[in-house]
Amino acid sequence: MDKKQQLKLKQLEEKGYMIPTSSMIKSEKDIIKIRKAAKVNSGLLDYIGENICAGMSTAQIDKMAVEYTHEHGGVCADYQYEDYPKSICTSINDVVCHGIPNDDDILCEGDIINIDATTMVDGYYADASRMYMIGEVSQKARRLVEVTKECLYKGIEAIIPYQSKVGDIGKAIEKYALKNGYSVVKEFCGHGIGYDLHEDPYVYHYDPKIDTVVLVPGMLITIEPMINEGKADVCLEEGDDWTVYTLDGSLSAQWEHTLLIKEDGVEIISR
Repeated sequence: MDKKQQLKLKQLEEKGYMIPTSSMIKSEKDIIKIRKAAKVNSGLLDYIGENICAGMSTAQIDKMAVEYTHEHGGVCADYQYEDYPKSICTSINDVVCHGIPNDDDILCEGDIINIDATTMVDGYYADASRMYMIGEVSQKARRLVEVTKECLYKGIEAIIPYQSKVGDIGKAIEKYALKNGYSVVKEFCGHGIGYDLHEDPYVYHYDPKIDTVVLVPGMLITIEPMINEGKADVCLEEGDDWTVYTLDGSLSAQWEHTLLIKEDGVEIISR
């Protein structure tokens, strides 16, 4: 952080803003390294998109992730993170997040699936997830996928460096989701990223109704709204302690980007 930015932050603090800690603001050298992880992470999701199809098991997708990431000099950071047993998350239809790849989950025509990948390269991290529609999907499934991505971009559009706060992201997402008749899962969030998989700040996808940190250049965050077709309530799969479902069995979708906040706006570095 240079002296000019330090001065701006001091001025904001004097005006009553909650300012980010120094660890939330990455140096140019760090950002260069995080970009390497982001490039591999985005490439992995591109590769999966080129190959995913009906009849494929989620275990096969997990294997693809391990092989691609290793071949490109990275590590699947989800593996063994808090004892998570696989290398990516594969969440189908009414699975909100953290679906565990396995041989028994076979993709079918009409399914929607979120694949969430986090890549570490040389000790630096990037994170993103995408929705994939398998074959011909229903109109209601397609609309949910599309509106969820639009929610993500509404959150991105809410970021104005040195002016917006983290809570403004959530306000924009929630407003757009509710306008379209959907609900926002509140149990999970976006986050800071770079030195570790999950860092501060906590990035809300709804209006937190509390003061939150101001967003400034050098911060890297993820925005990853989980939007439900029905109610926002969720439940945890008994036995695996990871897989989260919609309580009412309705469809759920999620999109996630890693974002770099810059002086002139926002750059998507992994999508």
